[in-house]
Amino acid sequence: MIPVKLELQGIYSYKEKQVIDFEQLTAAGLFGIFGDVGSGKSSILEAILLALYGSTERLSDKGEKSSMVNLQSEQVLINFEFKAGRNNSRTYLARYSAKRNSKNFDEVRPAEHTFYEKKEGLIEPLSLRGEELVGMKKEHFKQTVIIPQGKFREFIDLTPGPRAEMMKELFGLERFDLSGKTGSLMKSLRENKIRLETQLQALEIYSSEALSQKEIQIKEIAFQTEREEKTCILAEADFQKQEILKIQNQKLTGFLKEWQELQERLPEIEGKKSLWKDFLKAKTHLKPVWNQTLDLQKELEKYKVSVVDCTRFKENYIHEIEKLEAEEQDLKNKANKKSEREAKIRDLKKVLVLQNLKEALKAAELQLEQLIPNVSSGIAEQKEIEEKIRTLEEETEKTVVPDSSQLAELKSAAKDWISLQDQLTKGKSELLLSEQSGKAIQKDITDQLQQLPKEETSFESWIESQKHTLKNLENAKEKLLRKRGLAQHVHLLHDGEPCPLCGALEHPDPLEKESDEQELKQQNLAIEQAKKTLDKIQSIVQKLSEQRIRQENQLSIHQNITSEAAIVQEKLERLVHALENRNILSGEALINYIEQTENEIGRKDKLLHEIKKLRKNLEADKISLEKDQKELQAVEQNILSQNSTIASKREEIQDWNFCRPFFDRDTATIGQNIQNVQKDIEQTADLLNGKQKVLQESRAKQATNLANLKHYTEMVSKTGSRLADLELEFIQLMEIHGFSDRKSVIDLFNHSLDADKVDAEIRQFESRRSIVRSRVEELQNEVGVAEFKLEMFEKLQVELHEKKAALESIKKEFTLLDREIKESRIRLEVKIKLGKEFDILENRESNLKELEKIFKGSGFVKYVSTIYLKELCNTANLRYMKLTKNSLSLEIDENNTFWVVDYLNGGKKRLLKTLSGGQTFQASLCLALALAEKVKSLNQADQSFFFLDEGFGALDRNSLRVVFETLKALRHENRIVGIISHVEELQQEIEVYAKVQLDSEKGSQVGYSF
Repeated sequence: MIPVKLELQGIYSYKEKQVIDFEQLTAAGLFGIFGDVGSGKSSILEAILLALYGSTERLSDKGEKSSMVNLQSEQVLINFEFKAGRNNSRTYLARYSAKRNSKNFDEVRPAEHTFYEKKEGLIEPLSLRGEELVGMKKEHFKQTVIIPQGKFREFIDLTPGPRAEMMKELFGLERFDLSGKTGSLMKSLRENKIRLETQLQALEIYSSEALSQKEIQIKEIAFQTEREEKTCILAEADFQKQEILKIQNQKLTGFLKEWQELQERLPEIEGKKSLWKDFLKAKTHLKPVWNQTLDLQKELEKYKVSVVDCTRFKENYIHEIEKLEAEEQDLKNKANKKSEREAKIRDLKKVLVLQNLKEALKAAELQLEQLIPNVSSGIAEQKEIEEKIRTLEEETEKTVVPDSSQLAELKSAAKDWISLQDQLTKGKSELLLSEQSGKAIQKDITDQLQQLPKEETSFESWIESQKHTLKNLENAKEKLLRKRGLAQHVHLLHDGEPCPLCGALEHPDPLEKESDEQELKQQNLAIEQAKKTLDKIQSIVQKLSEQRIRQENQLSIHQNITSEAAIVQEKLERLVHALENRNILSGEALINYIEQTENEIGRKDKLLHEIKKLRKNLEADKISLEKDQKELQAVEQNILSQNSTIASKREEIQDWNFCRPFFDRDTATIGQNIQNVQKDIEQTADLLNGKQKVLQESRAKQATNLANLKHYTEMVSKTGSRLADLELEFIQLMEIHGFSDRKSVIDLFNHSLDADKVDAEIRQFESRRSIVRSRVEELQNEVGVAEFKLEMFEKLQVELHEKKAALESIKKEFTLLDREIKESRIRLEVKIKLGKEFDILENRESNLKELEKIFKGSGFVKYVSTIYLKELCNTANLRYMKLTKNSLSLEIDENNTFWVVDYLNGGKKRLLKTLSGGQTFQASLCLALALAEKVKSLNQADQSFFFLDEGFGALDRNSLRVVFETLKALRHENRIVGIISHVEELQQEIEVYAKVQLDSEKGSQVGYSF
C-alpha cells in the first residue's frame, strides 16, 4: 500500500479541512511528520486507519466515537487516496463520513464508509472492504505498514500461538494445513467404500449359473404360449358374432318400449297444437293494437296531471315577481348614496393618519432628549483616550531593544554551546567503550586462530584434510561391510564342494566372522570421532567469520565516533570565537545578556500591547459616537418632516363639521367606523346584484310555465281522439280472426306459453315417432336378432374368459422371467464394475492413512510457520547486529519464542523480554522492517511503505544515529519510510517533511518543507 493523498476535517484537533500530499513526501524515500506534543501528528495515522478499516486505535467502535469529532465541528470527513494490489498498480479512494446528532451533541450518527476505484479520471464504487483491498487485517496492518504510537513492540510481545496465526494469515500458510483436506478425503472414501460394500452385498444372489437356468426355462414357456394363442383366436371369433346379435336384440327391445310410450303421449300433443295456433293469432294480429291502447291511456293521464300543475304555478309566479320588484327598488335607492358615503370615509382616513403622525412626533421628541447627553459624553471620553495613547507612545520610543533575529541567534548559540559540550563528553565515553569492545573481539579472534594445528596452513585446508580422512574411514567401513556379508556364507564352504558365490572347489583362507565384527565397531567409532572433529572445525570457522564481521563493524563505528567528535570540537571552537567578537567571553555572560534583552523586549511588548488595546477602545468609541451622531441627525430631520406632513394632511380634509368630533376619539374607534361603513356599501351592492338575478330567473320560469300549460292542454285533446280510434280497430280484428269474448283474448295475451318451445316439442315428437317405427321394422327383418338367447351367449363368454386367463398367466410368467434375465445380466455387469472400484478404494485408503499420520492436527503448518519466522530472524539480524555493534542477535526456537544471543557473554541465550527499552526498540524496528520486506515480496511490489509513529525517545544519541542511517539506507532498497516524531535531532536530519502546528482558533494546520 502506497499513500497518495489524505484529506481530513473534523477529527480530533483538525477543525478546518487539511490536505496532506503524500506524493511529494514519498518521492524523497524518507520523510517526516513533525510537530509539538499534542499538535495532531498521530491523528494523521488515526485518520488513515479510520478510512481503511472504519475504526481508530485510541477509541473503541462503540460508545466512544463522539470523542473523535472535533468539539467545534458537526462532522468528521476523511478522503484517503492510495495505491494497492499487485505491484501497487491500482488506485483506490476510501471515504469516511460521520455526523453529530442535531438533537444530541454527544451522539454521533452511524458513519458512511465507502470505497471507490479510480480509472482514467473516473471513480467507480466498490463493494469490497479495506481488508480485501489492502490484503491484510487491521492488526497486521499496524504491525507491518503503519505502526501507531505505543504499538511498536506489539509483534514481539505476541505469544507463540497468535504469532504463528499471524504468519499463517499474512503469508497464506493455510495452504499447508492439509489435515482437514486429508480427513475430508478419508471420510469421503470411507463413505464410498461402505456404499460399495452395501451394493456388493445386495448383488451376491446374481451369478452366471442362475442366468443359464433361466434362459433354458424361458424357451419352454415361449412354445406353450404360441399354442394357447391359436385356441384363443378361434374362440374369440365365435364370441364376437354372438356379441353383435346381442347388441341388435337389445336395440329392438328398446325401440318397442319407446313406441308404446309415444302412442300414450299422442292426445296430449294434439291439445297443445290447438292452443298454440290460437295463441299465435292473438299475439300476431290483436296484441299490437292492445299495447298501443294501453300506452295512450298512460300518456293521457300524464298530460292531465301536467295541466293541473302548470295552472297552480301560474298564480304563484305573479305574486313572487311583484314582491321581488319592490325589494329591488329599495336597494337601488340605498345604492345611489354610495359617492356621498365614500367621501366621508376618505375624510375619516385622513383623520386617522393625523392621529398616527402626532403619536410618532411625540416618540421622536422623546428620543431626541435621550441622544443629546450621550453624544456629549462620548466626545469627552474620546479626547481622554487620545491623551493616554500619546503618553504611552512617548515612553515606548524611549525604550531601545536589539533586533529579534540577533536575539534568536544568541539563544541558538547558547543551546548549541550546551549541546556541543554534552556531545563531546558523550563521544569520549563512547570512544572508550568502543576501544574496549574492539580489544575483546580481537582477543576472541586470537583465541580461535590458536586452535589451528601447526601442520595446517588455514582452516579451509584443515576442513578439506578432515573431509579426506572421513572419506577414507567410510571407504574402509564399506569394505568391512562387504566382508561381513561374505562371512554369512562361511558355514556353507566345504572342501571339494563348489562355493555358492564364485563356484571354486578349494577354500584355502576362509573369513573369520568374530574378528570382522570387532574391526567394524572400531571403524564406526573412528568415523563418529572424525565427524565431531569436522563439526568442531566448521563451528570455529563460523565463529571466526562472525567475529571478523563484528571487528569490521567495530572499526567502522570507532572511526565514525572519532570523526564525529572532531566535527563537534570544531563547531564548538567556531561558536566560542564568534561570541568573543561580540564581547561575550563565557557561557554565563551569554545567558545574562539574553535574560536582560528578553526583559527589555517584554517591557516594550507590554507597552505596545497597552497602546494597541487603547487604540482598539478608541476606534470602538468613535464608531459608537458616529452612530449616535447619525441617529441624532436622523431624529431631528424626522421631527421636521412630521410637522410638515401634519400641516398638509389638515388642509386635505373637506368636511370639517363631520370630522371634528372624531379628533377626540382613539384610532381604533375611527378605524372600526370606517370598516363598518365600507362593509355596508359593499353589502348593498351585492344584495342589489343578487336580487336582480333572482328577478330575472323568476320571469324566465314564468314564461316557460305558460308555454308548458298551452302544450299539455293540446296534447290531452289529441290523445283522447287517438284512443277512441284504436278501440274501434281492436273490436273489428276480434271479429275477423274468430274471437267473440274480449276477456278470453286478454287472457291469451297474458298466457305464459312459450310458442317456440311448444312448436319445437310438437315437431320433435312427430319426428321421433316416425324414426322409431322405421327402426322397429328394420330390426325385426334381420336374421337371428329376434331368436337371440342370452343363456347361450353367457356360456360362450365364460369359456372365452377362461382361455384368455390361461394365456395371460403364461405371458405374464414369460414377461417376468425375461425381465429377470435382463436384470441379471445388468446386475452381473454392475457387480464386476463395483468389484474393480472397491479394489481401487482399498488401495487409496492405505495411502490416505499414511498422509493422515503426516498432516494430523496443524503440526505441518506450525512447522512451516517456524521456517518463515527463522527466515524473518535471519533478515532482521542483518540490521540488528549492526545496530547493537555485533553484540546481540535474534533467534527463534521450535516453540516460536524469540531469544537473544548475547555475544558479550559468551554467546549465551536469554529471552527477548530481558532487553532494555532502547534495545527492545531496535529489535522491534529490525523485525518490523523484515516483516514489511516479506510482505512486499509477497505482493510482488516494486515499492513498499513503512510508517513509524514515535518510538525514538528510548534511544541514546549514537543509537539514534545508527537507526537513522539504517532508515536512510532503505531508500536504496526502493522502500518508502515515514517518521512521526518531536525529537529535534531527527527534524534537523530529514530534509523533506510536513509540519503540524496547533492554532488556537483554526485547529491543526499542516505545512511543508518544500
